[in-house]
Amino acid sequence: MTTYYYILASQKFLLEEEPLDESLKERNRFYGEQGKEIDFWLVLQPAFLEAPEMAATKARCPQPCAAVISTNPQIVTWLKLRLEYVITGEFQAPSASIPEPLASLTAV
Repeated sequence: MTTYYYILASQKFLLEEEPLDESLKERNRFYGEQGKEIDFWLVLQPAFLEAPEMAATKARCPQPCAAVISTNPQIVTWLKLRLEYVITGEFQAPSASIPEPLASLTAV
């Protein structure tokens, strides 16, 4: 199992009201300069929120929602410092209730 870290907010907030695009482009550029592989993904309506253990988190977030998921906890910390009104957390996957979240994703 892998630990995934996330920031979560409404799609409207992340995609229209906050400069998430700028932050992700900045991080993507930095990774390129450092020769690092991308380890963060923007996900609309993330499936991990459908797991029973995530019900309280889903209830706290306006729908439709979006998340940035990463295997690197520092990305979530970095984004949290730039975006005030987000929910942060982590989950293990794959598990009995949460499928592999990156199976059909491409990097940001």
